[in-house]
Amino acid sequence: MRALAVLAALALAPFALEAAGAGWWMQTLARGLIYAIAAMALQLVLGRGGLVCFGFAAFVGIGAYAVGISYAHGLEEGLLTFPLAMASAAGFAALTGLVALRTRGVYFIMITLAFAQMAYFFATSLSAYGGDDGLTLWNRSTLAGRPLVEDDRAFYWLVLACAAAVWAGLRALGRSPFGAALDGARRNEARMAALGYDATAMRLAAYALAGALGGLAGALLANHAEFVSPAYMSWLRSGELIVMVVLGGTASLTGAAIGALALVGLEEALPKLTEHWRIILGLMVLGVALFLRKGLAGLAERGG
Repeated sequence: MRALAVLAALALAPFALEAAGAGWWMQTLARGLIYAIAAMALQLVLGRGGLVCFGFAAFVGIGAYAVGISYAHGLEEGLLTFPLAMASAAGFAALTGLVALRTRGVYFIMITLAFAQMAYFFATSLSAYGGDDGLTLWNRSTLAGRPLVEDDRAFYWLVLACAAAVWAGLRALGRSPFGAALDGARRNEARMAALGYDATAMRLAAYALAGALGGLAGALLANHAEFVSPAYMSWLRSGELIVMVVLGGTASLTGAAIGALALVGLEEALPKLTEHWRIILGLMVLGVALFLRKGLAGLAERGG
């Protein structure tokens, strides 16, 4: 019931914001929900799989470029480009995961970072698609051949529907035997192997799924900004995604979404207060990491 109430509140948010004369916040909220999709996907591998991926932004960037490059060649149909974005990111995740998942700890962190940087520099070399300058989309993707999400409010609802579907899907996955086995492999891999589970295969499947969802976030981000840039793949963006998950609570799927919305909202609001807003933001993140073991999700549980 609480989830339905939150969904209803988010669905009605555009009307409330417009009535309050703050309609421009709808775009910020849409961006926050897009990053919530990416953060929830990262939480699958970080919180449940125990894999600190420092190159997750590569999946987001690949999804965005799948839409941008398709657009440059005249393909604007979202029912085709969105699955293409997810498949491209999932393929990259599966291929790089075959190598990265042979390692653990800091080695896994560095390998995922290296693969992400390779994707970043490859994107900057695509001079036919803007190179360093990025690629502009003059309109959003069509759905069934019609510009159904050209309107900001309609696009916001599309993003909200995708975020809700990802949350529900990952929540169901977490409660499934696969989710329990993945969690068990994080806690005690040797015991799960003795029970007949292939921890590497499970982690690879989770990694590919997370990559696909990162690609979905990238496809939505490209439409949100109507622009695609190599900056979407930078290590700074990967770091932001990790901060979102830590801020919300690494053990909580809902917390990852809360962390993404909180960080995007703070990045929008704090610069209006002071030019030194990054110091304030850093102290807030540090405070959550030190004093809120379960992140903002734990704080919400106390309040509930």
